[in-house]
Amino acid sequence: MGKKTQHSLLLSLCLSGFVHYSAAFVFWTAVVEISYVNSNNKTEDKYCECGVYGRNSPLEKASGIITLPKGDPKGCGSDPVYNRNSSSPAWIALVKRGNCTFSDKINAAKRQGAAGVVVYNMDGSGNSTTHMSHPDADGIVAIMIGNTQGMEVVKLVKNGTEVQMLIDVGSPHGPWMDTYWLYFLSIAFFIVTAASITYFVFISANRLYNLNMHRRTDRKLKSEAKKAIRRLQVRTLKTEDEETTSESHMCAVCIESYKAGEVVTVLTCDHIFHKACIEPWLLERRTCPMCKCDILKALGVEEETKEDISTESPPDVTVITVTGGEPLYEVPLTDPASPDPERQHRYDNRAFQGDSEAARG
Repeated sequence: MGKKTQHSLLLSLCLSGFVHYSAAFVFWTAVVEISYVNSNNKTEDKYCECGVYGRNSPLEKASGIITLPKGDPKGCGSDPVYNRNSSSPAWIALVKRGNCTFSDKINAAKRQGAAGVVVYNMDGSGNSTTHMSHPDADGIVAIMIGNTQGMEVVKLVKNGTEVQMLIDVGSPHGPWMDTYWLYFLSIAFFIVTAASITYFVFISANRLYNLNMHRRTDRKLKSEAKKAIRRLQVRTLKTEDEETTSESHMCAVCIESYKAGEVVTVLTCDHIFHKACIEPWLLERRTCPMCKCDILKALGVEEETKEDISTESPPDVTVITVTGGEPLYEVPLTDPASPDPERQHRYDNRAFQGDSEAARG
Protein backbone atom coordinates (compact mmCIF):
# COMPACT_ATOMS: atom_id res chain seq x y z
CA MET A 1 0.00 0.00 0.00
CA GLY A 2 1.42 3.37 -1.05
CA LYS A 3 1.94 6.32 1.21
CA LYS A 4 -0.77 8.33 -0.54
CA THR A 5 -3.27 5.49 -0.04
CA GLN A 6 -2.35 5.22 3.64
CA HIS A 7 -2.76 8.97 4.11
CA SER A 8 -6.14 8.93 2.33
CA LEU A 9 -7.35 6.03 4.47
CA LEU A 10 -6.19 7.74 7.67
CA LEU A 11 -7.88 10.98 6.63
CA SER A 12 -11.11 9.13 5.84
CA LEU A 13 -11.08 7.43 9.24
CA CYS A 14 -10.47 10.73 10.99
CA LEU A 15 -13.22 12.45 9.06
CA SER A 16 -15.67 9.62 9.63
CA GLY A 17 -14.86 9.67 13.35
CA PHE A 18 -15.31 13.43 13.40
CA VAL A 19 -18.64 13.16 11.60
CA HIS A 20 -19.95 10.52 14.01
CA TYR A 21 -18.70 12.55 16.97
CA SER A 22 -20.29 15.75 15.64
CA ALA A 23 -23.55 14.00 14.85
CA ALA A 24 -24.08 13.35 18.55
CA PHE A 25 -24.18 17.09 19.19
CA VAL A 26 -25.61 18.56 15.97
CA PHE A 27 -29.16 18.12 14.68
CA TRP A 28 -30.78 19.40 11.50
CA THR A 29 -34.14 21.03 11.11
CA ALA A 30 -36.51 19.97 8.34
CA VAL A 31 -38.45 22.25 6.05
CA VAL A 32 -42.03 20.97 5.76
CA GLU A 33 -44.30 22.07 2.92
CA ILE A 34 -47.86 20.81 2.52
CA SER A 35 -50.24 21.41 -0.36
CA TYR A 36 -53.94 20.54 -0.69
CA VAL A 37 -57.18 21.68 -2.33
CA ASN A 38 -59.67 23.23 0.09
CA SER A 39 -63.45 23.13 0.02
CA ASN A 40 -63.51 26.13 -2.34
CA ASN A 41 -61.38 24.26 -4.90
CA LYS A 42 -58.43 26.52 -4.21
CA THR A 43 -54.96 25.16 -3.68
CA GLU A 44 -53.44 26.05 -0.34
CA ASP A 45 -49.72 25.84 0.39
CA LYS A 46 -48.20 25.97 3.85
CA TYR A 47 -44.52 26.18 4.53
CA CYS A 48 -42.51 26.07 7.77
CA GLU A 49 -39.12 24.99 9.09
CA CYS A 50 -40.81 23.12 11.92
CA GLY A 51 -39.44 19.58 11.69
CA VAL A 52 -36.35 17.88 13.11
CA TYR A 53 -34.50 15.06 11.36
CA GLY A 54 -33.99 11.91 13.38
CA ARG A 55 -30.48 11.01 14.52
CA ASN A 56 -30.31 8.04 12.15
CA SER A 57 -32.22 9.56 9.26
CA PRO A 58 -30.42 10.43 6.02
CA LEU A 59 -30.35 14.16 5.33
CA GLU A 60 -32.34 13.94 2.11
CA LYS A 61 -35.52 15.21 0.53
CA ALA A 62 -38.72 13.19 0.56
CA SER A 63 -42.16 13.84 -0.88
CA GLY A 64 -45.47 12.03 -1.25
CA ILE A 65 -49.11 11.78 -0.23
CA ILE A 66 -49.77 11.86 3.51
CA THR A 67 -51.07 8.46 4.70
CA LEU A 68 -52.39 7.66 8.21
CA PRO A 69 -52.28 4.25 9.94
CA LYS A 70 -55.43 2.13 9.57
CA GLY A 71 -56.28 1.86 13.24
CA ASP A 72 -53.93 2.98 15.96
CA PRO A 73 -52.64 6.49 15.06
CA LYS A 74 -49.33 5.59 16.69
CA GLY A 75 -48.53 3.15 13.87
CA CYS A 76 -47.11 0.32 15.98
CA GLY A 77 -47.19 -3.40 15.12
CA SER A 78 -45.68 -5.95 12.75
CA ASP A 79 -48.80 -6.46 10.63
CA PRO A 80 -49.58 -4.20 7.66
CA VAL A 81 -50.41 -0.89 9.30
CA TYR A 82 -51.29 1.21 6.23
CA ASN A 83 -53.66 0.74 3.31
CA ARG A 84 -50.76 0.77 0.87
CA ASN A 85 -48.59 -2.05 -0.40
CA SER A 86 -46.22 -0.27 -2.76
CA SER A 87 -44.15 2.89 -3.10
CA SER A 88 -46.02 4.12 -6.18
CA PRO A 89 -47.37 6.68 -5.97
CA ALA A 90 -44.96 7.93 -3.34
CA TRP A 91 -46.47 8.36 0.14
CA ILE A 92 -45.34 9.56 3.56
CA ALA A 93 -46.55 7.97 6.79
CA LEU A 94 -47.86 10.35 9.49
CA VAL A 95 -47.86 8.68 12.92
CA LYS A 96 -48.26 9.80 16.50
CA ARG A 97 -45.55 9.43 19.12
CA GLY A 98 -46.05 6.78 21.82
CA ASN A 99 -46.74 3.08 22.60
CA CYS A 100 -43.61 1.77 20.81
CA THR A 101 -40.15 2.89 19.85
CA PHE A 102 -39.38 5.24 17.00
CA SER A 103 -37.62 2.37 15.23
CA ASP A 104 -40.77 0.22 15.34
CA LYS A 105 -42.92 3.00 13.86
CA ILE A 106 -40.43 3.77 11.10
CA ASN A 107 -39.82 0.11 10.19
CA ALA A 108 -43.57 -0.56 9.98
CA ALA A 109 -43.94 2.17 7.36
CA LYS A 110 -40.71 1.27 5.61
CA ARG A 111 -41.81 -2.35 5.08
CA GLN A 112 -44.88 -1.15 3.18
CA GLY A 113 -42.87 1.16 0.89
CA ALA A 114 -43.16 4.61 2.52
CA ALA A 115 -40.86 7.31 1.14
CA GLY A 116 -40.61 8.93 4.56
CA VAL A 117 -42.04 8.93 8.06
CA VAL A 118 -43.33 11.96 9.96
CA VAL A 119 -43.83 11.53 13.71
CA TYR A 120 -45.88 14.20 15.46
CA ASN A 121 -45.44 14.76 19.18
CA MET A 122 -47.74 13.73 22.01
CA ASP A 123 -50.92 15.60 23.00
CA GLY A 124 -50.40 18.69 25.11
CA SER A 125 -46.84 19.29 23.85
CA GLY A 126 -47.85 22.10 21.49
CA ASN A 127 -45.34 22.58 18.71
CA SER A 128 -42.33 21.28 20.64
CA THR A 129 -40.17 18.54 19.15
CA THR A 130 -37.26 16.34 20.22
CA HIS A 131 -34.22 14.91 18.47
CA MET A 132 -35.51 11.36 18.15
CA SER A 133 -33.15 8.38 17.95
CA HIS A 134 -33.96 5.28 15.85
CA PRO A 135 -30.77 3.18 15.50
CA ASP A 136 -32.68 0.09 14.27
CA ALA A 137 -34.44 1.95 11.46
CA ASP A 138 -32.12 3.72 9.07
CA GLY A 139 -32.11 4.30 5.33
CA ILE A 140 -35.40 6.23 5.30
CA VAL A 141 -36.16 9.89 5.86
CA ALA A 142 -37.70 10.33 9.31
CA ILE A 143 -38.57 13.61 11.00
CA MET A 144 -40.56 14.82 13.99
CA ILE A 145 -42.99 17.74 14.01
CA GLY A 146 -45.07 19.34 16.74
CA ASN A 147 -48.42 18.01 17.87
CA THR A 148 -50.31 21.08 16.65
CA GLN A 149 -48.99 20.84 13.08
CA GLY A 150 -49.52 17.08 13.04
CA MET A 151 -53.13 17.25 14.20
CA GLU A 152 -53.96 19.85 11.53
CA VAL A 153 -52.80 17.50 8.81
CA VAL A 154 -54.57 14.52 10.45
CA LYS A 155 -57.89 16.39 10.40
CA LEU A 156 -57.47 17.24 6.71
CA VAL A 157 -56.72 13.62 5.78
CA LYS A 158 -59.60 12.27 7.89
CA ASN A 159 -61.96 14.67 6.11
CA GLY A 160 -60.97 13.07 2.79
CA THR A 161 -58.53 15.76 1.65
CA GLU A 162 -55.47 14.55 -0.20
CA VAL A 163 -52.44 16.30 1.27
CA GLN A 164 -49.11 16.39 -0.51
CA MET A 165 -46.03 16.85 1.68
CA LEU A 166 -42.47 17.84 0.77
CA ILE A 167 -39.65 17.39 3.28
CA ASP A 168 -36.40 19.26 2.69
CA VAL A 169 -33.17 19.77 4.66
CA GLY A 170 -33.13 22.88 6.85
CA SER A 171 -30.35 24.28 9.05
CA PRO A 172 -27.88 22.66 11.48
CA HIS A 173 -28.25 23.34 15.19
CA GLY A 174 -26.49 22.20 18.30
CA PRO A 175 -24.90 23.31 21.57
CA TRP A 176 -21.66 24.35 19.89
CA MET A 177 -23.52 26.27 17.20
CA ASP A 178 -26.26 27.86 19.25
CA THR A 179 -26.06 28.07 23.02
CA TYR A 180 -22.31 27.84 23.60
CA TRP A 181 -21.23 30.24 20.87
CA LEU A 182 -24.08 32.61 21.62
CA TYR A 183 -23.05 32.77 25.27
CA PHE A 184 -19.38 32.98 24.41
CA LEU A 185 -19.80 35.74 21.85
CA SER A 186 -22.20 37.63 24.12
CA ILE A 187 -19.80 37.49 27.06
CA ALA A 188 -16.80 38.34 24.89
CA PHE A 189 -18.68 41.27 23.35
CA PHE A 190 -19.74 42.47 26.80
CA ILE A 191 -16.19 42.23 28.14
CA VAL A 192 -14.66 44.03 25.14
CA THR A 193 -17.35 46.71 25.24
CA ALA A 194 -17.00 47.20 29.00
CA ALA A 195 -13.20 47.36 28.73
CA SER A 196 -13.42 49.86 25.88
CA ILE A 197 -15.87 52.07 27.75
CA THR A 198 -13.80 51.88 30.93
CA TYR A 199 -10.64 52.78 29.04
CA PHE A 200 -12.38 55.63 27.24
CA VAL A 201 -13.82 56.99 30.51
CA PHE A 202 -10.45 56.69 32.24
CA ILE A 203 -8.57 58.42 29.42
CA SER A 204 -11.21 61.13 29.11
CA ALA A 205 -11.26 61.75 32.86
CA ASN A 206 -7.47 61.85 32.98
CA ARG A 207 -7.30 64.30 30.08
CA LEU A 208 -9.99 66.50 31.62
CA TYR A 209 -8.17 66.45 34.95
CA ASN A 210 -4.85 67.34 33.35
CA LEU A 211 -6.48 70.05 31.25
CA ASN A 212 -8.18 71.49 34.29
CA MET A 213 -4.92 71.43 36.27
CA HIS A 214 -3.10 73.05 33.35
CA ARG A 215 -5.72 75.79 33.13
CA ARG A 216 -5.60 76.41 36.86
CA THR A 217 -1.82 76.56 36.78
CA ASP A 218 -1.88 78.85 33.76
CA ARG A 219 -4.38 81.17 35.43
CA LYS A 220 -2.28 81.19 38.60
CA LEU A 221 0.91 82.02 36.70
CA LYS A 222 -0.81 84.74 34.69
CA SER A 223 -2.15 86.25 37.89
CA GLU A 224 1.36 86.24 39.38
CA ALA A 225 2.76 87.67 36.14
CA LYS A 226 0.23 90.54 36.24
CA LYS A 227 1.39 91.37 39.76
CA ALA A 228 5.00 91.32 38.63
CA ILE A 229 4.30 93.47 35.53
CA ARG A 230 2.70 96.17 37.67
CA ARG A 231 5.93 96.39 39.68
CA LEU A 232 8.18 96.85 36.64
CA GLN A 233 9.58 100.28 35.77
CA VAL A 234 7.77 102.06 32.92
CA ARG A 235 9.40 104.95 31.03
CA THR A 236 8.43 107.31 28.25
CA LEU A 237 11.37 107.78 25.92
CA LYS A 238 12.65 111.27 25.22
CA THR A 239 14.58 112.68 22.30
CA GLU A 240 17.86 112.88 24.19
CA ASP A 241 17.65 109.29 25.57
CA GLU A 242 20.32 106.87 24.36
CA GLU A 243 17.68 104.38 23.15
CA THR A 244 16.28 106.86 20.63
CA THR A 245 19.62 108.22 19.37
CA SER A 246 21.35 104.90 18.71
CA GLU A 247 20.19 102.43 16.08
CA SER A 248 21.82 99.60 18.04
CA HIS A 249 18.94 99.73 20.51
CA MET A 250 15.77 98.08 19.37
CA CYS A 251 12.92 96.06 20.83
CA ALA A 252 13.79 92.36 20.64
CA VAL A 253 10.11 91.42 20.43
CA CYS A 254 9.01 93.50 17.40
CA ILE A 255 12.59 94.19 16.06
CA GLU A 256 11.80 97.89 15.72
CA SER A 257 13.99 100.85 16.78
CA TYR A 258 12.84 103.03 19.64
CA LYS A 259 11.36 106.46 18.97
CA ALA A 260 10.78 109.45 21.21
CA GLY A 261 7.41 109.39 22.97
CA GLU A 262 7.16 105.59 23.02
CA VAL A 263 6.40 103.89 26.32
CA VAL A 264 8.87 101.19 27.32
CA THR A 265 9.11 98.71 30.17
CA VAL A 266 12.39 98.08 31.96
CA LEU A 267 12.75 94.50 33.20
CA THR A 268 14.65 93.47 36.31
CA CYS A 269 17.58 92.51 34.10
CA ASP A 270 17.71 96.11 32.74
CA HIS A 271 16.59 95.07 29.25
CA ILE A 272 14.11 97.47 27.66
CA PHE A 273 11.16 96.65 25.45
CA HIS A 274 8.05 98.33 24.13
CA LYS A 275 5.39 98.16 26.82
CA ALA A 276 2.79 96.94 24.31
CA CYS A 277 5.19 94.23 23.09
CA ILE A 278 6.61 92.91 26.34
CA GLU A 279 3.46 92.64 28.49
CA PRO A 280 1.72 89.93 26.38
CA TRP A 281 5.06 88.12 26.19
CA LEU A 282 5.51 88.21 29.98
CA LEU A 283 1.94 87.04 30.58
CA GLU A 284 2.65 83.88 28.59
CA ARG A 285 6.34 83.24 29.35
CA ARG A 286 7.27 85.37 32.38
CA THR A 287 10.90 85.58 31.25
CA CYS A 288 13.01 88.15 29.44
CA PRO A 289 13.14 87.44 25.68
CA MET A 290 16.86 88.18 25.65
CA CYS A 291 18.36 86.66 28.77
CA LYS A 292 15.53 84.45 30.02
CA CYS A 293 15.55 86.16 33.40
CA ASP A 294 12.50 85.08 35.43
CA ILE A 295 10.66 88.23 36.50
CA LEU A 296 8.62 86.38 39.14
CA LYS A 297 11.75 85.15 40.83
CA ALA A 298 13.60 88.44 40.42
CA LEU A 299 10.74 90.45 41.97
CA GLY A 300 10.13 87.95 44.76
CA VAL A 301 6.55 87.21 43.68
CA GLU A 302 5.50 83.86 45.16
CA GLU A 303 4.88 81.17 42.55
CA GLU A 304 3.09 78.09 43.79
CA THR A 305 3.30 76.04 40.60
CA LYS A 306 6.23 75.85 38.22
CA GLU A 307 6.52 73.71 35.11
CA ASP A 308 9.46 72.65 33.01
CA ILE A 309 12.19 73.84 35.41
CA SER A 310 15.65 72.71 34.31
CA THR A 311 17.65 71.04 37.07
CA GLU A 312 20.86 71.08 35.06
CA SER A 313 21.43 74.85 35.23
CA PRO A 314 23.30 76.24 38.28
CA PRO A 315 21.15 78.23 40.75
CA ASP A 316 20.84 81.96 40.12
CA VAL A 317 22.58 81.71 36.74
CA THR A 318 20.73 82.81 33.63
CA VAL A 319 21.63 80.76 30.58
CA ILE A 320 20.89 81.09 26.85
CA THR A 321 21.47 78.56 24.13
CA VAL A 322 23.37 79.76 21.07
CA THR A 323 23.13 77.81 17.81
CA GLY A 324 24.94 78.29 14.58
CA GLY A 325 27.44 76.46 12.45
CA GLU A 326 29.15 75.15 15.58
CA PRO A 327 27.68 72.49 17.85
CA LEU A 328 25.06 73.59 20.41
CA TYR A 329 26.57 75.19 23.51
CA GLU A 330 25.41 77.18 26.51
CA VAL A 331 26.73 80.57 27.56
CA PRO A 332 26.15 82.02 31.07
CA LEU A 333 25.13 85.65 30.84
CA THR A 334 25.81 86.52 34.46
CA ASP A 335 29.20 86.15 36.06
CA PRO A 336 28.65 85.99 39.83
CA ALA A 337 32.33 86.61 40.48
CA SER A 338 32.46 89.75 38.37
CA PRO A 339 32.11 92.99 40.39
CA ASP A 340 31.52 95.00 37.22
CA PRO A 341 27.77 95.65 37.00
CA GLU A 342 28.08 96.61 33.34
CA ARG A 343 29.39 93.15 32.48
CA GLN A 344 26.35 91.55 34.03
CA HIS A 345 23.23 91.08 31.85
CA ARG A 346 25.23 91.97 28.73
CA TYR A 347 23.67 90.42 25.64
CA ASP A 348 25.90 89.80 22.64
CA ASN A 349 23.90 89.24 19.47
CA ARG A 350 25.89 88.69 16.26
CA ALA A 351 23.03 90.13 14.26
CA PHE A 352 23.77 93.51 15.81
CA GLN A 353 27.55 93.17 15.83
CA GLY A 354 28.07 95.57 12.90
CA ASP A 355 25.79 98.19 14.40
CA SER A 356 27.53 97.89 17.78
CA GLU A 357 31.00 98.36 16.25
CA ALA A 358 29.76 101.36 14.22
CA ALA A 359 28.31 102.89 17.38
CA ARG A 360 31.58 102.37 19.28
CA GLY A 361 33.56 103.78 16.38
